[in-house]
Amino acid sequence: MDLSTRSFSKIGLWQTAFLGDAVLTLPFIQTLKARYPEAELHFFVRAGLEKLFSAQRELTSVRAFAKRGSQKGLLAARALGNELALEGFDLWISPHASLRSAYLARAVGAPVRIGYHRPWYNWLAYTHLVDRRFDRLEEIERIFQLGGPLGIFADTATPAPLPRLDLPPEALARADEIYAGLPEGPRLGIHPGSTWPTKCWPRKHFAEVARRALNAGAVVLLFAGPGEEELAAHIARTADDASGRLVNLAGMLTIPALAACLARLDACLTNDSGPMHLAWAQNVPLAACFGPTVRALGFFPRGQNSRVLETPLDCRPCGLHGHKACPLGHHHCMRDIRPEQAWDVLRPMLGV
Repeated sequence: MDLSTRSFSKIGLWQTAFLGDAVLTLPFIQTLKARYPEAELHFFVRAGLEKLFSAQRELTSVRAFAKRGSQKGLLAARALGNELALEGFDLWISPHASLRSAYLARAVGAPVRIGYHRPWYNWLAYTHLVDRRFDRLEEIERIFQLGGPLGIFADTATPAPLPRLDLPPEALARADEIYAGLPEGPRLGIHPGSTWPTKCWPRKHFAEVARRALNAGAVVLLFAGPGEEELAAHIARTADDASGRLVNLAGMLTIPALAACLARLDACLTNDSGPMHLAWAQNVPLAACFGPTVRALGFFPRGQNSRVLETPLDCRPCGLHGHKACPLGHHHCMRDIRPEQAWDVLRPMLGV
């Protein structure tokens, strides 16, 4: 059924995957709101991410789903779906392909529900199914396939627009506070963590880049989330800063405040991680270390301001996300990316 001439008044967009996945949904959100400017647009995200998008101007609301906590399991999904059914959504879109997401979409009961045509159970949950075209498109354009029935398109020939991330005032104020106390010099941000251990570049390599940046007169800001404080502390110690220009912010920032601080960097060094997407979405010059994952999977930071650092190996990729440990036991994909390679990319970004 052609939906391109149909109007909608209340739209639900379900994206409860990781931080990076939610950020990569922003171009679609912007385009969807432009297509239906009078409609309410409600964004459902993994619990903990809701404040990041709370100021996004296209959104009527941002709602948390505690998929790893109190709302774990199919019964909780059905209960939430039944609650949402009372709200009168007339369009429901889901880039998330889990059974729980399909189950909830069916329970919501919006007259138009759009999802991917795989896995098989999506056929029972959605009224309109689209091909994700995983092997032919990057992730942003894959999400845009969900807009096809609505007359919204983006593909390789007609790429999606760049994202725009609107941050809440308290996050901007926290970044103001931090940057007001920094020494003079170009600012390099380093975020060495990742949910997946095999996605992490060796800590000694991060420390070596930090040391080179400090010796060149840069200010180095270390970022790390909960549970990554020791990693950041080790890098800070190993970098052996005697200048006072290394600032360790591990465990001191909310996700929105992290995003606000990243936006003000002259350059950023990360793994393939959520903070990488936060930096990229704000057009920060970026170098990202890719090991278990590859550009062909479609989640890399694209554009002239971004560089992917990687080592060509026959065993790559070893999965969509990575593993807790290298399946072959050597982890050459990350170990063989040398600190001097990263520094050669970052130095001109910093202008030192």
